[in-house]
Amino acid sequence: MSDREPIIEVSNFTAAYDDNVVIDDISFQVYPGEVFVILGGSGCGKSTLLKHLIGLYKPATGRILIEGRDIATATGRKRKDILRRLGVMYQSGALFGSMTLIQNVMLPMKEFTDLPARAMELIARMKLGLVDLAGFETFLDSEISGGMRKRAAIARAMALDPPILCLDEPSAGLDPITSASLDELIRRLARSLGVTFIIVTHELASIYSIADRVIMLDKRVKKIVADGNPHELRDHSDNPWVRQFFRRETSGEEEKETS
Repeated sequence: MSDREPIIEVSNFTAAYDDNVVIDDISFQVYPGEVFVILGGSGCGKSTLLKHLIGLYKPATGRILIEGRDIATATGRKRKDILRRLGVMYQSGALFGSMTLIQNVMLPMKEFTDLPARAMELIARMKLGLVDLAGFETFLDSEISGGMRKRAAIARAMALDPPILCLDEPSAGLDPITSASLDELIRRLARSLGVTFIIVTHELASIYSIADRVIMLDKRVKKIVADGNPHELRDHSDNPWVRQFFRRETSGEEEKETS
């Protein structure tokens, strides 16, 4: 993929909370149209990395370029333009409980556009249809299932037609059938819309199903310890701990590998 321009480029990135370094000097690229998964064990910094990618935090060191523009240093209109290129689905869905689904999906349009209300409503209905929620426009968050809540959150993330969709633990809390259905939705959207997905998850079934490429973080070394297709990493990684992670094995060797 090196002959293509990356849509996201992370260079010499370090994340820290005060003096506590969580991720130390990593670099990677994400290419247009990829379903790119960030994974690793608990506490490795997956969600921390995602929060930096969407501009909630600034790097301790290094740069994060979104379509060639530094999200950490951009201000004013330039920063707003970058943020508009990112759609985000938070782990809980983060829908506003007092609003209907269609009102939730219209929120980004109200913030970032001057479209008339009728146009925003039509677009919101279309986005809900894309995630198989046609007919549920007037439902509240409390009236739908967990899987439907995740779908509605994805519809809201797509409201402005961003080229990048960032999903934080989309399968968390879902039963296997609902999770598999959500995976299929992600694959369908990636194929039909050509959107780049950045997904944080630790669900191996989903990773094998949806990921074109993964990076794996290890909290013991605070680095990327694997980068590639999950099936190939499972079968051919030269890092025993990486193979064990993908095979759900336990071994004392994992402690030696990153010590």
